[in-house]
This record gives sequence, C-alpha cells and structure tokens, in this order.
Amino acid sequence: MISFNIPFMKKDMGWFLLVLMVWPSAEAQKTPPKPKAVPHLQIVPMPYDQASFQREGVEITRYHFDSGLNRPFLFPVIGPAGRSLTRMGHPHDPESHSHHNSVWIAHHDVDGENFWSDGGKGKIRHRRIVKYEDQGERSTIITENEWIADKTKVLLVETRRISVVLLENNEWLMVIDMEFKAKGTAATLGKTPFGMIGVRMAKNIGVNDAGGMIRNSEGAVNEKDVFWKRTRWVDYSGAVTNEKSEGITLFDHPDNPNFPSHFHVRNDGWMGASLTFEGPRKIQPDIPLCLRYGLYVHSDMKAREAIETKWKHFTEIPTKRKTENRKQK
Repeated sequence: MISFNIPFMKKDMGWFLLVLMVWPSAEAQKTPPKPKAVPHLQIVPMPYDQASFQREGVEITRYHFDSGLNRPFLFPVIGPAGRSLTRMGHPHDPESHSHHNSVWIAHHDVDGENFWSDGGKGKIRHRRIVKYEDQGERSTIITENEWIADKTKVLLVETRRISVVLLENNEWLMVIDMEFKAKGTAATLGKTPFGMIGVRMAKNIGVNDAGGMIRNSEGAVNEKDVFWKRTRWVDYSGAVTNEKSEGITLFDHPDNPNFPSHFHVRNDGWMGASLTFEGPRKIQPDIPLCLRYGLYVHSDMKAREAIETKWKHFTEIPTKRKTENRKQK
C-alpha cells in the first residue's frame, strides 16, 4: 500500500472537508414552498361509515350512512353556542318514533312500501360515496342510495348532495339536493304528509317541553296555525342555555314541484316539508325528480324579516338541476 504524507495536501484537505460540512446542499438552498390555505370547513371521513363536517377542527354536523341503518341521517346539528339543536327520537315516545333521526330523508309511501318508519319494509341503503369536496367556506359530500323494497327490489336510485355553507357569527346553512330516478319502471310517491324531509328538534327547544316557538313565513305561530299550511319556510327556535336561544329554519325551494310546500309540524318538537300532501307524484325512469331543501342553523330567536333574507339568499345559490320537475305528473 502506498501512503502519501504531504503537508500541504493535508492542510488543503482539512479546509475542503470543513467547507463540505458547512456548505448547504442544493436541496437546502431552495425556498420552502408556501403552504396552501387550510379550509375553514372540512369533511373528515370517520370510522363506521360516517363523515364529519368540521369548522376549524370542531364538528358542526355528522352524516351517518352505514348500510345496516334503515336510512342515512345527520346528527348532531350543532348551533353557534356549541350545542346540538336536534336529537334522536321522540323524547316521550322513543319506540314508535325511533325513525325520528335528527335530520333525515324518507317517504311514507313509495309504490305502497313504507320508507318512513322503522317498522316498514322499505329501506334506504347507502351504495357509495361519489365525492368529498372542500372549498374553504363550503364543503360537500355526494352519495348514491338505493330505495329497496322487500330486501331486494330497487324502486329508486337517489343521488344525494349535502353541502354545508359557513355564515357569519358561527351560523351556517345546510343545503340538501336530491335526484331520484325510478329503477326499471315508474315509481309512485303516494299521497301523504310524511316525506321527503324531517327534523327532530332537541327537547329543550320544543314548544310543549320547553316553551320554544314555531313560526312560518306567513307570520303564523305554533302548531295550531302552522300545521299543514303552505309556506316558504318554517322556523323552530328555543332556549339552548338559560341565556341563549337558537333554532333551525327549514327552507323549501321555489324549484321544488309543490312549492310552497305544506309543512307537517308539531309542538312536541318536529317539523317536515310534505312533498305529496295534495296527491301522488310519479317518477319516470327517464325523467328524474330533483328536490332541494335548506336548513338555516342560527342564533337567537330571529326576526321573521331576517329569516326571509336568508331564505332569499338560499334560493339564489346556483344549482345543477334540470327542468325535469316541470315534466313530472
């Protein structure tokens, strides 16, 4: 082995090694990339077939869609004070009203099958998640469902789009779009006040249990004057703490075929928009039925004029809906 022992080479090699140690690598010389803005609102997929809508990391509602459920639903629905404004089931009749799942989509009569109550043979089965989308102040989940009679027969195929839109002062708006297509042959939605959407309010907001208040867009108050009346919207508000009141306004949309809808409301704490109150509606395989409803989650006992303003903003949100509703018989 040949060994070199030249003083000047040792000296230069020392400097060379020192430079290598302190000189930044090419990778380190690059400017770190600027991170993208974190959305104020995000959908977070959760275990057991659930999806959580979170504002700044704090949940404001959750979509439950396990295939073992009788129907998908949303719970909780958190108001600005941080408390749920809805509940699961009737506070005094939990067995026969087990289908009151906070916020749910269903119908009492589809080709004679009951999709509304838990005792019916009709089941709304989640099929797949089409898309999750976060847009900063708005997040959306798109799903596909099958409305199944007698465990195997698919009557309707539904595409459901649930969007949450952030508003000022921790208020928010939920927009629910549905497109229904009959599977194979036409399907008939029978005459009934039960369907398409229901909202079960928290016990502390109910008129009977807690002294809450129901109002509609026409100025009527509580069940006696609001029950089965046509209106653009119905608001259910009440106390969430000893100092604060909050509520939910259920919006009907002008493009819905029965607008303004009859509303089924009760002082015992629930409200719903009745699509086929006046008569049946047929859905043809090649002509989908499109519906849109909104839920305005708000603070205080809002003035009717303030709710009307929010309803108008809701009606101005662009849709991708078609004109098939006008062709439905």
